[in-house]
Amino acid sequence: MTPVTSPRAGALGVPRHLRYTWDPEWLIVDGGNATVGVTAFAVQALGEVARLTLPAPGTWVEAGEACGEIGSPAAASAVYAPASGEVLEVNPALAEDPGIVNSAPYTAGWLFRLRVENIAGALTAEAYAAYCDTRGDRR
Repeated sequence: MTPVTSPRAGALGVPRHLRYTWDPEWLIVDGGNATVGVTAFAVQALGEVARLTLPAPGTWVEAGEACGEIGSPAAASAVYAPASGEVLEVNPALAEDPGIVNSAPYTAGWLFRLRVENIAGALTAEAYAAYCDTRGDRR
């Protein structure tokens, strides 16, 4: 997995094998299922993740709509569904240690998995890195 780097991406990079949304979520589709998480840029901007509210298994989520919340002691942000579908599983490790999202946002810090029905406008790694650069964002 080679990350895309950009002037703003720094050491975090943007993994090439993932797809991204205009919001700070990523997804990877395997067959008809997707694993969803938030980008390193998002968690860096948020700070130390201390709490998560995620959709329960069996819940239907719509692409682009808020389906949860991620929070630090100083701020909170909505989690948006990058695709429509039924939530199959929530990362059980995050219940005990939501900080895993900070240390491994693209691997062990994944948020949930869903059976994908519709993916709306997923960006390539290159497009997402360019988007962050043009905004001056650290997402």
